[in-house]
Amino acid sequence: MSAEPLQRLMLVEDDDDVRAVACMALEAVGGFTVEQCSSGAQALQRIVALEAALMPQLILLDVMMPGLDGREVLQALRQMPAYADIPVVFFTAKAQHEELRALSALGVAGILCKPFDPMTLSDQVRDIWRSL
Repeated sequence: MSAEPLQRLMLVEDDDDVRAVACMALEAVGGFTVEQCSSGAQALQRIVALEAALMPQLILLDVMMPGLDGREVLQALRQMPAYADIPVVFFTAKAQHEELRALSALGVAGILCKPFDPMTLSDQVRDIWRSL
């Protein structure tokens, strides 16, 4: 269980509408500070440019994106020592048992399914954080 309260997130989602709703839910309902990225490539560029004080404590990462998908972003993060330990939560519309098992096997902190309830998204993220 993580002793540090969760405050800073990075949300990586290519769908503008989903990203807007998720960000609003995480900020307004959850009180988080959210760094938004619209692609995997943008997320990797931003994370290396952030100051230590602004580094996300957890990354909410869409699985299916054009260009670098969530799996590839996760793999890239795990190969960079400075970011390898940041917990990643996959955000996916694919909720089949086999798909979820395969994603979980990649070593993520959790998986959240879309569509999501904006009023409970922050609680779900906090529950994952507390379980670390």
